[in-house]
Amino acid sequence: MSPKKSFWVPFVVFAVIGLLVMTGQEESEAAPIRLVYMTAGDVNMLALGQNVLGPAFSKKNPGISLMTVHTGPGDAGSRLIFEKLSAEADSKKAMWDVDVAMVHQIFLKWAEGKDLLLPYAKELSTWKYVTSPFAKNSLGVPAEGYVMPMFHSQTALAYNPDYVKDPPKNYAELVEWVKKNPQKFGYNGIKGGMSGVAFTVGWVYWKTGKYNQYAVTGPFDKAEIATWEQAYKDLGEFNKFVTITAGNVGTLDALNRGEIWMGPVWVDMFFTFMSEGKLDPKTRMILPEPGMPGQPMYFVIFKKAAHAKEAKKFVEFVTSPEIQAKEIVTRFNWYPGIDGSHLKGAIPAETFNKIYKDVTPADLSKKGQSLPLAQYFATMLESYEKWVK
Repeated sequence: MSPKKSFWVPFVVFAVIGLLVMTGQEESEAAPIRLVYMTAGDVNMLALGQNVLGPAFSKKNPGISLMTVHTGPGDAGSRLIFEKLSAEADSKKAMWDVDVAMVHQIFLKWAEGKDLLLPYAKELSTWKYVTSPFAKNSLGVPAEGYVMPMFHSQTALAYNPDYVKDPPKNYAELVEWVKKNPQKFGYNGIKGGMSGVAFTVGWVYWKTGKYNQYAVTGPFDKAEIATWEQAYKDLGEFNKFVTITAGNVGTLDALNRGEIWMGPVWVDMFFTFMSEGKLDPKTRMILPEPGMPGQPMYFVIFKKAAHAKEAKKFVEFVTSPEIQAKEIVTRFNWYPGIDGSHLKGAIPAETFNKIYKDVTPADLSKKGQSLPLAQYFATMLESYEKWVK
């Protein structure tokens, strides 16, 4: 992206926010309170806010409307939200334009120590439903009380039970399995999608036994990198027995065609493919020991939000068992931000059992890992390129 384009993207986003906020003030009689909600993520996050959550929240809370502003996918989308938040803080205004936002984990690293966020989460009635470690720590940054997870994306191993009668329960068993079933395990390495990256990171966690240091507590220690050489060389040996796929979709397609019998997938993509008839409904999943990474997205409330009370009410609404079940799980195939055990009764037993048949709430709590801290993450990918031949 050129410098000129880099300037115009945030400028347009911030200008739109200012215009819409002023419009909301002019229409105060029709909508006394207009919550401004910024969201990073793919375009489905815009649709979720505009077409699903906003109307449902307003219906339950007459007189409060939700204005959704989409900043784009990935870390770049969250970065725009951080830049807006920083600009608000620098403005010295008593109240800020944006009330609530949906961000990735890296956002907490940028905001750390800058006194930009409201510690609101423990005040919500839905806080008691949150058990995820991601609500306490985000890539090494203490986050408890400042974030509420809206959903959780998780990776797992998908497999064809016609050919895999007894799936490997851990990485060590998987190593032996691929030797007995060459080219029937497939993943994309670190190219073309995060399912392969997650598998690779999980491999390093397993080989080193240092998940807590690399993903939770830190700090970054450059000396650790040299200790990974044998782990990556072992992965290179493992790769001799596997099929390298084209990416997230490529792994699922190869599973569906029977070219491979097992591979790492994103759980939400797994269920979406199945619901669209692109994956054999017999296909199963397992989350191997010691675990595989996933990632949440968080609600944060700006410290000087003009409508903090209503923003809390909105987050509470979205993290209620009813909305988590209906929209997050059933409509979008994500795991909920709250503990899944609280969704029983909120969705049909058939739906609950489908989502949690193979990867249970207990599995997620025990084996749902985080991606590494930023510096470790970058060096893990570089190390793959260096040592996996």
